[in-house]
Amino acid sequence: MLKRLHLTASMLALLCIATFFLSTLLVEILGTQRSIAQLKHLIVSPGLWLLVPMMALAGASGMLLSRARPGRLVSAKKKRMPFISANGLLVLVPCAIALNLWASAGSFDTRFYVVQVIELVAGATNLALMGLNVRDGLRLSGRLPRAMPHGQ
Repeated sequence: MLKRLHLTASMLALLCIATFFLSTLLVEILGTQRSIAQLKHLIVSPGLWLLVPMMALAGASGMLLSRARPGRLVSAKKKRMPFISANGLLVLVPCAIALNLWASAGSFDTRFYVVQVIELVAGATNLALMGLNVRDGLRLSGRLPRAMPHGQ
């Protein structure tokens, strides 16, 4: 049960961040200021209301699962999680809220786009780190073969 909760919460969190990231790129390239403002609003609500609890569930369930499991893969996942969490709570959430406020006010100035770039870089970083955690989790579960050491 705990493994299924962890898998579900982790995949939903990853899917949220990927959706936010890709939709932001697309709307910035193809959309209007109105569509950008609509997207920024949707990312904050309901987006963050889904993402934040899923990240918390993924982290808590991962810590519970890892208590009885030593090893290199578990250790690597544990080392990534504080950075993923801090990046999400200290960079991504404030950026999303600020961008939503500015976009809803029609304030598409240099400040908006600087914060937008920061959000995209932080989002790409979290996607990469979370992707590594998914890979390692699949290896731990036996759904993905473990990497062979170099030279074998």
